[in-house]
Amino acid sequence: MDSSTNRSLPDSDVGIYECEVRLKFRIIEEQLTMTNKEELVETLVDAFAYGSDEYLEAIDSQVAIEQLQDVAKASPEMRRQLIRLRNSNRLA
Repeated sequence: MDSSTNRSLPDSDVGIYECEVRLKFRIIEEQLTMTNKEELVETLVDAFAYGSDEYLEAIDSQVAIEQLQDVAKASPEMRRQLIRLRNSNRLA
């Protein structure tokens, strides 16, 4: 068993983060006519993650990550999950 999966994390290691990713790239692709926005985004992010090649040219990428100090800004589901993670780490 991997000991890193059972280690106890202090509360400061478990938090809710707001992340913003801005990617700008050019891609050669068959017509991107997908009507499902989530599917289109997934396809484009997968292409970007694969890396630059003769079909994709990365132009710019920016990432901003901020830990939410006011947990009340998160959805109730995320707050419940955070509580579960913190409680399970205390018991570990």
